[in-house]
Amino acid sequence: MKPVLQVALDLVQGERALEIAKEAVSGGVDWIEAGTPLIKSEGVEIIRKLKKSFPANTIVADMKTIDVGGAEVEIAAKSGADVVVILGLSSDPTITEAILSARQYGAKIMVDLFNVEDKPARAKRVEEMGADYVCVHVGVDEQMVGGSPLGELKSVVEAVRIPVAAAGGINSETATDVMDAGAMIVIVGGAIIKAMDVPSATKTIKDAMVSGEKRMSELFRKYSADELFEAFSKVSSPNVTDAQHKRGAMKGILPRIAHNVKMVGRAVTVQTFNGDWAKSVEAVDRASEGDVIVVDACGGDIAVWGELASWSCKTKGVAGVVIDGATRDVDSIIDMGFPCFSRHISSNAGEPKGYGGIGQEIVCGGITVRTGDWVIGDESGVVVVPQENAVEVANRALDVMERENRIREEIKRGGTLSSVLKLEKWEKVG
Repeated sequence: MKPVLQVALDLVQGERALEIAKEAVSGGVDWIEAGTPLIKSEGVEIIRKLKKSFPANTIVADMKTIDVGGAEVEIAAKSGADVVVILGLSSDPTITEAILSARQYGAKIMVDLFNVEDKPARAKRVEEMGADYVCVHVGVDEQMVGGSPLGELKSVVEAVRIPVAAAGGINSETATDVMDAGAMIVIVGGAIIKAMDVPSATKTIKDAMVSGEKRMSELFRKYSADELFEAFSKVSSPNVTDAQHKRGAMKGILPRIAHNVKMVGRAVTVQTFNGDWAKSVEAVDRASEGDVIVVDACGGDIAVWGELASWSCKTKGVAGVVIDGATRDVDSIIDMGFPCFSRHISSNAGEPKGYGGIGQEIVCGGITVRTGDWVIGDESGVVVVPQENAVEVANRALDVMERENRIREEIKRGGTLSSVLKLEKWEKVG
């Protein structure tokens, strides 16, 4: 079997999926997968449409069947699927019935080892039962916290003689890695379907597979804990709050920044009182390069921050300041390009009395902030990410950004946001 590039159409709008499939085929994709969200959204009719539109390509139906295998395979095969995906977690009788049904209706069976504990043993067992392919699959949610199919791929390849597929965050950089581990079917979702130029993105991955040479990718990759500054620097504060299901956005804290100035860093928290600027300024000495000083000044309207404190941060490399209270000298702060966010602006400053403290848990803009949490600020506002969730949130925020990139491209081609997303169809009823 020659290596196969399979695109996973994990979308919910049928028209978008068909257009992306067309572009992917022009870029060299071999197999076209109707992803589970797409089948659930559009029904098996989308399988019929894919088969009619691309008769020369193998059509895969990712049914994720876990029961009544025979019936579900019959439905998919009669709709035009050449390969039907069954979960390895299914019972043996379910898989047996699926295989028998596939033989009856001219299809093949791929068993997805998603969440199977002993993947090599299960792969060997389903091969004995008559499965045509097995797939080592790391799901989207697991990818967000660092999951990869590479960890168990080689052991599965060594356990069976049938072709092995790999799925889970694969891009032009990692396609060669999964092939080196023995995968013959490389399943790519986001790195194709989120691309603004799908034919080019597909061709890049296909070229990497053919040549065996990695093609570096700026997008469609996952970031580790050591790469969080880079990851958060690529996304906007709206991307981040979307990734947190609308959580983390400070209320009433406004940007006092020049256009295109952005702030990313880990929090150093300050508790003080209206007009008492001692602890706010002392925090600069406690902060490290790249930190963000976050001040709870009780929402007061007497300034606890100004130009000289900002210059202190600039010389030390502090990334920015967020104040639930007032700042002054805003014109000078904007001119120096220092990221500053506050609830109020006031010409009047208080006195350095020294009440409060540095490093304790505070509430700023209605959001709990601890020293070490990640803080992202831009012209849309400030968002806080709890440090223990930072890897997942960063990767989900990147996913939000990448999906929006593709939607923006479709709008620029003549669509509208409503028409691209089929809003009327998906409005909540009742």
